[in-house]
Amino acid sequence: MLTFKNPMKYVIDSTDPQGYHQLSHSIQYFLDKYAYNHWVILCIGTDRSTGDALGPLVGSKLKLMEPRHYTVLGTLEEPVHALNLENTIQFLKEHYPDSGILAIDACLGQLRSVKSIQVVDGPLKPGAGVYKTLPEIGHFHISGVVNVGGFMEYFVLQNTRLHVVMKMADMIALSVHHSIQFNRYKKENAAN
Repeated sequence: MLTFKNPMKYVIDSTDPQGYHQLSHSIQYFLDKYAYNHWVILCIGTDRSTGDALGPLVGSKLKLMEPRHYTVLGTLEEPVHALNLENTIQFLKEHYPDSGILAIDACLGQLRSVKSIQVVDGPLKPGAGVYKTLPEIGHFHISGVVNVGGFMEYFVLQNTRLHVVMKMADMIALSVHHSIQFNRYKKENAAN
């Protein structure tokens, strides 16, 4: 079920059979809003923690799709995480100054929010769920609620079910890829 929280946030239940379409629609809304010709998909997290691997899993899945109209940073092989985030942001400023940035990361939430995917206008605040202060990044962002927060966050992330993270990563990667392709198609046909 797609829940429209406010004009700047969509919440999608990843277990909903219509979730893929709802997520794609939500992403398309922000791609249209910002109208960049090129996007960088910044997938944040680490494969050293099951719950925090959502971002790198999405990045790796997107790379396998051989993107032509967007760039992917943050994969299982080359993750973007707390230790290299500032350098990655500097790299983006130098090499992609005219690109839109879609940031993707895992987060913790309330029990009723677990397995939901949030598409939110504005920058991602990585590390907030584990009380880290890291630089914000992104024109809009996607957060996957992988487990319950509020107590022993690092332990909870370490003990998150891989199945939950993989299913969410599959849905996010497909939705991002197809949304950007469709966005590109619309722009090319509008020009003709």
